[in-house]
Amino acid sequence: MDKTIGIFGGGQLGRMMAQAALPLNIQCTFFEASPDCPAATLGQVFASKSENSLQDFIHSADVFSLEFENTPLADVDVLIKHKDLHPPRQALAIAQNRLLEKGLFDELAIPVAPYKAVNSLESLQAAVAELGLPIVLKTATGGYDGKGQFVLRSADQIEQAWAELGPAGSLIAESFVTFSREVSIIAVRGQNGEVKTWPLAENHHHNGILSHSIVPAPNSADLQPAAQDYITRLLNHLNYVGVLTLELFVTDKGLYANEMAPRVHNSGHWSIEGAVCSQFENHIRAVAGLPLGSTEVVRPTVMVNIIGQHPKTEDVLALNGAHLHLYNKTEREGRKIGHITLMPNDAAELTDLCRQLAKILPNPLALSADMSL
Repeated sequence: MDKTIGIFGGGQLGRMMAQAALPLNIQCTFFEASPDCPAATLGQVFASKSENSLQDFIHSADVFSLEFENTPLADVDVLIKHKDLHPPRQALAIAQNRLLEKGLFDELAIPVAPYKAVNSLESLQAAVAELGLPIVLKTATGGYDGKGQFVLRSADQIEQAWAELGPAGSLIAESFVTFSREVSIIAVRGQNGEVKTWPLAENHHHNGILSHSIVPAPNSADLQPAAQDYITRLLNHLNYVGVLTLELFVTDKGLYANEMAPRVHNSGHWSIEGAVCSQFENHIRAVAGLPLGSTEVVRPTVMVNIIGQHPKTEDVLALNGAHLHLYNKTEREGRKIGHITLMPNDAAELTDLCRQLAKILPNPLALSADMSL
């Protein structure tokens, strides 16, 4: 198929989408502020800050997608007058506002923690009185990787929390969920309505940033049906096309939805080697109107983010069963600059691989959590 897909954003997700598109004879273009973005080597970049660049971008491709849920809706509104966008605008608008998102979860009977809208110091005080403490106060829009959040544990923190987040505008206060772990489910929906899901990933974080994911999530067979049901409700309700991610908390009362991401997701990077068809290829297939591929797992897999500093390439590649992905990004504290996929034969080999990898990574804290399969 000779087709071009335009992607809002040119970061590592756009880069990996383009890498998955090339074997299918599908080209990608990108709308991105930085001309030397990670995806720049894989297609033409249209500078998002330049005059007339949006129109040039629209003319560059047959159909469009995105790699970042904070893609400006104003740009999307111009685009959809002329071309198709997958996922749909509605999904993007809802994902950009946590209050709308929680409202959609409520509408579809997807369990969430109790929450209240906050728009003043007085309404924050009322939310604390109604929800109790602790609560998580978040900006309704913006914020990612732990940014735009304040965990409020005592009443004497109310004014501090408001001072830090109040200027951002609309906020949401959520009851603190006591959970044993976080998991995510990723699914893809084709233009014909077909839905396929990958197994749950168990996610571990360090300083609010995803450090590693284990797939399939250990001891999760009983959780998979409910997670699939919830994400399928979202996909069908939104008439969604492409990959969608739903982050979930595992609690003693079952699964609670945290948030959705209308795009390919960090916790799905394992699928490049670990699944028959990766999240990136299936997203491209869906956007292009092609049949979806199998989401079956090839082998249990662990994906480890490279954060801040690069390890030595030769050291990583010397590990048996390790696959290295670098994003063409400069080093910076807290920045995701690549990932490593480990594909052990068994739990014992995984333990050994993790010990070896911990010696290689400049920031071995990514491997501090239990990584048993």
